[in-house]
Amino acid sequence: MALVFIPTLLRPLTGGRGEVEAEGSTVRAVIDSLEARFPGLRDRLVEAGRLRSNVSVAVDGEVSPAGLLETVGSASEVHFITAIKGGGRAVPDPIGAHRDRRKSTPV
Repeated sequence: MALVFIPTLLRPLTGGRGEVEAEGSTVRAVIDSLEARFPGLRDRLVEAGRLRSNVSVAVDGEVSPAGLLETVGSASEVHFITAIKGGGRAVPDPIGAHRDRRKSTPV
């Protein structure tokens, strides 16, 4: 069985486990196996028959462009990598905390 590494944000669905074993010869089959044991996991990884846009998969250390069709061996390691959304406008520094303090100030 493949060893699957579960992202931190999805661990509540696996009872907190960060690593689980799953059967399957493709990433899709591995996800189906995980879904049978941990209902709800598929919905967090797959949307409209494809990996969600914020999810990548690496099999045996290689990020796969094949997504759900990527081949998985019985001794493979599968990592689901979730992008963290966020970012926004930078907050200005009103007190100049990032000013170069090495410059001398005239007296």
